[in-house]
Amino acid sequence: MTVNTKKVAGRREVRYTSYADMMNDVEQMAVGEVRTLGNWSYGQILQHLATSLDSSIEGTGFMLPAPMRWLFTLLMKNRFLYKAIPAGFKTSGKFIPGETSVEEGLMALRHSVERQSQEETCAPHPAFGKITKEEWDAFNLRHAEMHMSFVVKET
Repeated sequence: MTVNTKKVAGRREVRYTSYADMMNDVEQMAVGEVRTLGNWSYGQILQHLATSLDSSIEGTGFMLPAPMRWLFTLLMKNRFLYKAIPAGFKTSGKFIPGETSVEEGLMALRHSVERQSQEETCAPHPAFGKITKEEWDAFNLRHAEMHMSFVVKET
């Protein structure tokens, strides 16, 4: 049965100021037992975050039509860069992770974070169009916060 992630209770409050901050949390959660409150395993969440980080360098392969990008930029860009991203968005294609172990997801995410420190160029955002590297970093961190809020330590 699919979980309606908009209505999940018990999520963690997560806020990252850097990729190092994010990776510290990711690594801590990878030690010991965790459970996820949504539809994906911890390994799948890590793989999804790695794929998303890579897409900020390589591109997503799709863009919203120009009028929608204009609206998204006007109405949602600042929220998605600087405030919490709400849960419940549906994703498709390469962004839906297959079954992945925590170890595999962790390796992929480490590699993707390393790429972020080495790459200066960035691809257009599919909803906001051309954004700066700093804006991509802010979006990537907000996106990671949302997904990592579904990962809780097993007690």
